[in-house]
Amino acid sequence: MFVLDGFDTDAFVRTTLAEDLGDKGDVTSNAVIPVEARFRAVMGTRDAITVAGLEIAAAFFRALDPDVAIELLVADGATVPRGTELMRLEGSARAMLTAERSALNTAQHLSGIATLTRAYVDRIAGTGATLLDTRKTIPGLRRLEKYATRMGGAKNHRMGLWDAAMIKDNHVAIAGGVGEAVRRAKAAAIPEIIVEVDRIDQIEPALVAGATYLLLDNMTGATLRGAVTLIGGRVPVEASGGVTLETIRAIAETGVTYVSVGRITQSAPAADIGLDFAPA
Repeated sequence: MFVLDGFDTDAFVRTTLAEDLGDKGDVTSNAVIPVEARFRAVMGTRDAITVAGLEIAAAFFRALDPDVAIELLVADGATVPRGTELMRLEGSARAMLTAERSALNTAQHLSGIATLTRAYVDRIAGTGATLLDTRKTIPGLRRLEKYATRMGGAKNHRMGLWDAAMIKDNHVAIAGGVGEAVRRAKAAAIPEIIVEVDRIDQIEPALVAGATYLLLDNMTGATLRGAVTLIGGRVPVEASGGVTLETIRAIAETGVTYVSVGRITQSAPAADIGLDFAPA
């Protein structure tokens, strides 16, 4: 059983299957396939990918056929070439074809995220910077999508609004200034206070007031280097805003601790993974 902290795999599988089955079930499989029919299949990738979500995909097949035989051929986090077999299955034909789309959707989506994440991680290899994900996730799927970024080699940023304060421009505007916003967060006994700054002159007031981490938003390379020098290692530093595969290495080379990229969850294309009949 796939276990992910804070995520109910059984509930996810039940809800997803219920959405697909409606109140009439799989009318195609039930009409066309004899109830006793057996099926051998292989799940494989038609793309070069970094794998994520195979255990969850397997859970869909097990939910409809507890006796299905499943052999996982690779582990989540593995980077594999096009044509790689990921999973072999044998069991009830009806159950397998009913679960197929839900299983594939999950593996395709999560492997797509892991694959794009790996591309960003590889691009900054050797710079000393670490790739972070963001909260730009599909509602209800954050735990899964952030799991996929970890499989791609990234580190998770905040999981939600609860695990750190992140003071952004609108918070600053309402509070009346960077320093005042940080002081209020500190007075609330929040241990980690992340402050987004988009100007050099905001850095010192944030640090003096007690910021524990600075997010440098949409700064040019030269400005980032200057900011890193000014901060002088007093707190971790993150670069964020409009980061692409073409720009991330230059950003990472400015000396920042982290680079965050929203598009690894927000815009990752699905991996091309299919389920095909496998003759004995």
